Order: sequence, then structure tokens, then C-alpha cells
Amino acid sequence: QVRLVESGGGLVQPGGSLRLSCRLLGSVARIHVMGWYRQGPGDQRELVASVNDAGVTNVADSIKGRFTISRDNLRNSVYLQMNGVKPEDTAVYYCRADDVMGATMPRTTWPELWGQGTVVTVSS
Repeated sequence: QVRLVESGGGLVQPGGSLRLSCRLLGSVARIHVMGWYRQGPGDQRELVASVNDAGVTNVADSIKGRFTISRDNLRNSVYLQMNGVKPEDTAVYYCRADDVMGATMPRTTWPELWGQGTVVTVSS
């Protein structure tokens, strides 16, 4: 079974740092895009940052210069280094993988996979 597992959320003070990790478990041959989304209280889910299998990133304006997304294709993992966090960064952070292809025959494809979410709370 293919699934995404996130870790690294928690409570952090304003200005602090946190690192989120997400790993896709299961046997896959390709993951086109991996990324992070977040949903704050009363808000819609929004893109934070994504990176494709060529290393091209897409980053929300609100986190530019503060957060960095990286990917380890050998470990089928994506990371979000969060620096200089602000109270408005408080949200549930979700990992997402797009266009995933299984490694075993017959090949299964998943257009979109989501993790269970990890809570980030920025507060003093």
C-alpha cells in the first residue's frame, strides 16, 4: 500500500525554526511532484511549496525567504525547513504527491496522494 507519512510538527516560538518531513511508503517507480500544503483555522487549504522530480520548485509568496523545500528522490521524501516562523504560519501542514506510479506490474497510478497532516503551532 502506498501512503505518505509526515512528521516534525509541533509548537514553536515566533522567529524559531521547525523542519517537516514526509516520506512516501511503498514501492513506486516515479513521483512527479511532492509538496506541502497548509490549512489554517477557518482557511482554505493552500500551497506552501512544491518540487518536481527535476528539482524545479514552486513557492508561495508568503513564505519566500523563510521556508525551503527540498527533496530526496532516493528516499521518496520531501522536507520543509521553516525558519523565521510567524503566528500566521500556524496551520495543519499536509504533504502531497502528484502523478505517482507504482513499481510493480500491473502498474498502478495515483494522480494525487495526501498525508494525514501534521500540526504546526507558532506561539509564545
